[in-house]
Amino acid sequence: MELPVVVGVDGSDSSLLAVDWAVDEAARHGLPVRLLYASLWERYEGGRPSLSTDRPAEEVMTQHIIASCTERARLRNPEVKASGEVLPDDAVSVLLGAGHEAFALVTGSRGRGEVSGLLLGSVSLSVAARAVCPVIVVRGSERNLRGSFGRVVVGVGDSTDGEGAVRFAAREAKARGCALTAVRAWRSPAHEHVEHPLIADDASGAHEEQASDRLADALRETVREHPEVEVHRRPVEGPAHRVLLKSSSDADLIVVGALRRHGHFGLQLGRVAHALLHHSECPVAVIPRQV
Repeated sequence: MELPVVVGVDGSDSSLLAVDWAVDEAARHGLPVRLLYASLWERYEGGRPSLSTDRPAEEVMTQHIIASCTERARLRNPEVKASGEVLPDDAVSVLLGAGHEAFALVTGSRGRGEVSGLLLGSVSLSVAARAVCPVIVVRGSERNLRGSFGRVVVGVGDSTDGEGAVRFAAREAKARGCALTAVRAWRSPAHEHVEHPLIADDASGAHEEQASDRLADALRETVREHPEVEVHRRPVEGPAHRVLLKSSSDADLIVVGALRRHGHFGLQLGRVAHALLHHSECPVAVIPRQV
């Protein structure tokens, strides 16, 4: 069974960009698109008999939003099968539930009615931090959204939470016919050989070499499985979140892993993923790994 690309819609400009991006993503992978609108009105009011022949304003708005978003998806690419549905629950619950049978969840970076000044909408943050499938938050400039740079970036960290991220990024690069750049940040401890510059240089070289070795290990299977993908390895000195934020400026997509610990509640995002979701200059894919 083909799992769909699921996109959350609410009528905001941000969600319309997410629809466009999701349709393009579905086309690359030959998948359908499923558009979901969450409406608590449907839960609390939908079952009540109406004393008037007029439809409630909330119902009219809900149906208009899902219909117009579905039509937008079909016009974006008529070859992509698109369906729309209104579900009676809050947006986070709807999307997390749909994630169990989705290729990926796609959201905009801001929702309708979000507080002015927020860097990322609460729904997008909650879904990215808790979903069991990949989550893509669509953000960034028009050039990044359009895929103008021909580059998918993946962050490679210390733990195995990045293994799925590397595989996902490689498949994305293959589907797009573009290069894959694997980035690993490295740092020399501030106290190392501060009084001996030559020794410090040697120590920095050793840290960079360790980063290069980690990249080679992380990419070994990817290179074997996807020989057609052009792969670049970039060990970069600096804090990981800053290194990857800088890398997002000329990327079409940036991919990071996130651990999902059984029995843990609340948001499960590391500092790097959190920073990218709020500040990245291109769409961000968060790939979960259960432990």
